[in-house]
Amino acid sequence: MKRICDLINDAGITVPLPLNGCPVRLRCRNRVNVIALGDVGATMLIGLRLLGSDVVSDIGICDIRPEACRRLEMEINQIRYPFEGPELPGVHIIEPDDLFDCDVLIFCASRGVPEVRKSSEADRDDGPTDVRMAQLEANRGIIKTYAGMARDKGFKGLVAVVSDPVDNLAAAFLDESGLDAWQFQGYGLGVMNARAMYYAERDSVFASYITEGRVYGPHGQDLVAANSLTSYDPELSDALTALARDANLEIRKLGYKPYIAPAVSSAALSILLTLRGEWHYGSIYLGSREDGAFMGIKNRLTEDGWEYEDADLPDELYDRIRRAYNGLRSIR
Repeated sequence: MKRICDLINDAGITVPLPLNGCPVRLRCRNRVNVIALGDVGATMLIGLRLLGSDVVSDIGICDIRPEACRRLEMEINQIRYPFEGPELPGVHIIEPDDLFDCDVLIFCASRGVPEVRKSSEADRDDGPTDVRMAQLEANRGIIKTYAGMARDKGFKGLVAVVSDPVDNLAAAFLDESGLDAWQFQGYGLGVMNARAMYYAERDSVFASYITEGRVYGPHGQDLVAANSLTSYDPELSDALTALARDANLEIRKLGYKPYIAPAVSSAALSILLTLRGEWHYGSIYLGSREDGAFMGIKNRLTEDGWEYEDADLPDELYDRIRRAYNGLRSIR
């Protein structure tokens, strides 16, 4: 059997970038800044305010629309307990020049978000027309701007990439900024696990996933949802993968953008678990400066850096994960 660590060797990468740095103050209150307050950013902000008292001291917000900042500064700060309760993180407006004056920068900026429409092949997330990939080129320019700011500021904190395509944009941010690999994580896989759990709870054929399953890879094309690490069933896993991967289409069929679950499961909850040093799903960098990819996997942040689950994998499952990893490397 092989493990996740073997992906690097099998790709011919001999000197991978280290992940042994800790960019935040674990289990302490960190200063968090958020760039862009669209549907995802605004929803994530609610989760951070309500659930982040133990690891978030305050949240700075920045958007090209000043009215969006003013609205959310008022509304989010008006979310509070009526009498006794935890001290919720305050929200304040910041200028672009102050974005990297923090411990955690959450990147939610995006261009080219697909409009709500009836489901069609162009809406799918599993082929050449993957809507997330259509956003990649549009968002590279944004990444270049903020990566340059991070480099110029000598940023030492965590860059949490939430914008789609998460894994590719995290790699672009790493390339453009010159920061260390351990300063990044992509947050897109949490909702894929949540979607797999949703279907596993509703169909007993997938029940093994609830206690034995894992998700790997990107948020979208090449997702891998394994029904079990100990009793891996390729056909069952492929069926569950398709359900989780295409769950967003079911929301689109109803005429809505599927952003609530990603904003909370992938972003708010997973970022808070990161700051607490607890296990979660996210993308960490596996590779060298010239070759590699952000790979979604179960992981946690420790005082010594990133630790990921490196269990023995059935051969068929490893081969499927390796294809996902190589696919991410090819779109770097």
